[in-house]
This record gives sequence, C-alpha cells and structure tokens, in this order.
Amino acid sequence: MLSLFRKSRKPASGSRFAAPVEVDGPIYAIGDVHGRHDLLGRLLDRIFDDTAGRGAYPKIVLLGDYIDRGEGSRETMDLVMALAGTPDLEIVCLMGNHEQMLLRFLRDPAEGAEWLRHGGLQTLLSYEVGGIGDLRNAEAAARLRANLVAALGPHLGFIEGLAMSHRAGNVLFAHAGADPAIAPEEQEVAALLWGSARFLDTERQDGVWVAHGHFVVDRPVAERGRIAVDTGAYYSGRLTAARLADGEVGFLEG
Repeated sequence: MLSLFRKSRKPASGSRFAAPVEVDGPIYAIGDVHGRHDLLGRLLDRIFDDTAGRGAYPKIVLLGDYIDRGEGSRETMDLVMALAGTPDLEIVCLMGNHEQMLLRFLRDPAEGAEWLRHGGLQTLLSYEVGGIGDLRNAEAAARLRANLVAALGPHLGFIEGLAMSHRAGNVLFAHAGADPAIAPEEQEVAALLWGSARFLDTERQDGVWVAHGHFVVDRPVAERGRIAVDTGAYYSGRLTAARLADGEVGFLEG
C-alpha cells in the first residue's frame, strides 16, 4: 500500500523551504537495505505493483548500504546486480558508507579493520569467508583479503563502480545527504557518504530537495527539503522507499 505522509508543496511550519518536488516521475528512492534481501524483494514487488498498468518500468534509485549488519549481504548484492541488469529498467545504484568501508578494508585490512566492528563480520559470514586472524599480521591480513576478493567475485567490480550521487529534476539523491552550503555538483564524497554537520539542521537555499538514507528515522518523512527513508531495515524489519511524482512525496514499505 502507498502511504502519503506529506505533500512536498506544503513545507513544514516555520520552514523557508517552499519548492515543490519537480521530477519526471514516478521515481522510487529505496533506503538502506543492510543485508535484508527479503525485505528488498517484497518492496520491489510493491513498487512494480504500484506502476502496473503504466506501460513502463519504474525508475528506481538505491541509496546505498546494501551490505553489513543483516545476514544476507551476498543475496542482497545478487538481487541488486540482477535488478541493475534488467533490460529497460531505469535504475541508479549509489554507494553507501558501508560499501566504502569494505573497499578501504580491501585496500588495507589492518587500517580498515573498523569495518568489521560496523557490520563487516556479518558480511564475511554471508560470503562464507572465515579465518580472520590477527590483522596486524601481514600474512594473515593478506590471506583474508585474498579470500574475500575471491568470494566477492563480480560483486567487487560492481561495488567499485557505484555512483556517489544522482540528480533528477530538483532532487539530489545521495546516501547520507549533502552539505547545504555547497552546490549539488560540487559536493565532497565525505558529505555524500557520511553526512555533513549542517545537513540535518540547515535548509538549502537553492530549491534542491535531498533524498537520503544513513540517518535512521522512526518513520520516513519529507520536509524542509529533506526526504529521509532509512527506517533501520536490518533490525526493524521495515525497508522504505520514497515515491516522487506529481509534486508530491509518498512512501511504500516492504
């Protein structure tokens, strides 16, 4: 079921951000999956049902963080890659900070070991990679890296090629938002993947909406130029997509 929480042309009380969403929609922005391939499958079914009878495939933007925390990172990546390879389907797959942490780990397992503390262990289990050992030991670190690269297979190249952001109409799609003081096309990677200190409390002045995940919310919301859709799927059991069309923002849940 499509639940319309707020019309974007009615800004929150006290907000100076008054621009309506202007996109060639509908466009669906899906929040952080974190290994919950089961929820992603259900949400995709609802998106396809929502567009049934329109005579065209939906446009979908995945906002990153496909891996870690949940138990099905490998299955999630299989599903995302299959989706990206579907003929005629317009899909954009963005990078999240967890994909970036994985890549940092692969560049230097000892320096990137924080990834393991933030959900990387679940990803290793999903890809059936064991024998972590002491990563301060160069031989053990090299062995773990080689085993993970082999297990990732084509998933690794796909992750390396993920986009940092996407623009459609007056909406910027980015995993963790964007610095409101900087133009969309000039954003630094750190702000797009990890967030900006000013993002959550400062409204943009250029009329650009920002659809994002990363920051977990109890319910999805579109207000003050921000569209937040990370509803903590890996622990809440709720994966959310924003539906952008006709100057409005609605939400679907899987």
